[in-house]
Amino acid sequence: MGLWVVLLCALLASLLGGLHVLGVFRRRRPHEPPLDKGIIPWLGYLLDFRKDSSEFLKRMQRRHGDVFTVLIGGYYFTFVMDPFCFGSIVKESRSKLDFRAIATQLVLQVFGYKPIESNHNIVRESSLKHLMGEGLSVLTQNTMENFQKLMLFNLSPGEENRVWQEENLFYYCYNIVFRAGYLALYGSEPHQEPGDKEKAEEKDRVLSNQLFHEFRKYDRLFPRLAFSLLPPKDKKEAERLKRLFWSMLSVKKAWQKDNISGWISDQDQLLAEHGVPEYMRDRFMFMLLWASQGNTGPTAFWLLLYLLKNPEALKAVRGEVDKVLRENGQEVKAGSRPVTITRDMLNQAPLLDSALEETLRLVAAPLLTRAVLEDMSLKTSSGAEYTLRKGDRVALFPHLAVQMNPEIHDEPHKFKYDRFVNPDGTKRDFYKNGKKLKYVNMPWGAGVSTCPGRFFASAEMKLFVFLMLSHYDLELVNEEEEIPGIDVSRWGFGTMQPVHDVRFRYRPRF
Repeated sequence: MGLWVVLLCALLASLLGGLHVLGVFRRRRPHEPPLDKGIIPWLGYLLDFRKDSSEFLKRMQRRHGDVFTVLIGGYYFTFVMDPFCFGSIVKESRSKLDFRAIATQLVLQVFGYKPIESNHNIVRESSLKHLMGEGLSVLTQNTMENFQKLMLFNLSPGEENRVWQEENLFYYCYNIVFRAGYLALYGSEPHQEPGDKEKAEEKDRVLSNQLFHEFRKYDRLFPRLAFSLLPPKDKKEAERLKRLFWSMLSVKKAWQKDNISGWISDQDQLLAEHGVPEYMRDRFMFMLLWASQGNTGPTAFWLLLYLLKNPEALKAVRGEVDKVLRENGQEVKAGSRPVTITRDMLNQAPLLDSALEETLRLVAAPLLTRAVLEDMSLKTSSGAEYTLRKGDRVALFPHLAVQMNPEIHDEPHKFKYDRFVNPDGTKRDFYKNGKKLKYVNMPWGAGVSTCPGRFFASAEMKLFVFLMLSHYDLELVNEEEEIPGIDVSRWGFGTMQPVHDVRFRYRPRF
């Protein structure tokens, strides 16, 4: 009889523990945000969130207000949709809100890389040195040369050569921007003699194109891989691709290249000094590739597409590009060499900068998440005060809360190339309810988790568009074609991608 009692108690304890894990007993405490667990234990709203994160959050905001807690796949997420709260969240100390544990879990899952404690500082310090200031000027020059290597190497003067070439716009932009960025960061094929330069450059074009094709395969799997939702066949393919990239981007191969960037070489050296084994540094190389090139090509696509769909914007930005060239003693004309664009010249193009900012406002949709390490309070702009519970996660979705908020951006679904610039070329301020906002566009995250490569990424995308507008006539094959919808499976992972490609054509301007 005693044995049956023990077994029954053990079974009951196990059952209660399981129900606790599933979230059955979770209740809203005083001063906590509204709680919505859904009807499915543990899963909660995971399926709704994965189906279309933005629509799900709109529905929850209408139901509960600007701050609410929902159950998603075993975790309780408190979403904060009040932009005046963003500063207090992104600047909070790691002792209360920490993003690193979540990031560590993600990069291990999707790249096979296990970060060390000092990883964040290594990336930050290297980025400050090489992706900003004078280091950025050097990298911008290298990137421009690689764009020329990929885009302009076969340009030849003469009216007979001004024939239209037709391509898929998304593929073209992603391909060229990815390859130029990869070559600028990871180095190019070495050559000993001057006569070997053309052969080395052709090899760079071929190998970088092969790398891009494999990268696109992995990129398509990425959202479901991050959520552990890949079916067995795709999971096997993801593992194959990871191993391929660990090999193709290995540190041994990287150190055999010419012109490897200081951003790559410094980080590898520092990791080696911290005792990180070579196989793990190979994986780190793969992580850096995705982090640096996973969003720039898609963003360049949207920017060019919006310009091509808005003749006034295209005329204004192209006019600014031509003006910058003239003021710097350059001109694109028949028989001339490709233009040389510097970082200073990019800084002389406020309309291009605003057009890029506007594009990011429309299509960049990261999900900013922190782990709550201790109970803490959050005060909203309305005066309400909530308690965030230890063990939960707090999340910001700026695309919905700020970037598409009609109280901040009038006609938020419309592309306005000059939205972010005043007539005198200075940055424009934005307000909500008469109060100035600090965070009006957050494609790069914010606070301690701000993307350290944001200045290089911006320069890379502006370089590409600058070169396209200065050297080519561009038009859509079907000018009446609607701008494609977005792939809703990619909410939360950076720049959105289109559900289908768009045909365009281009030819030399002179």
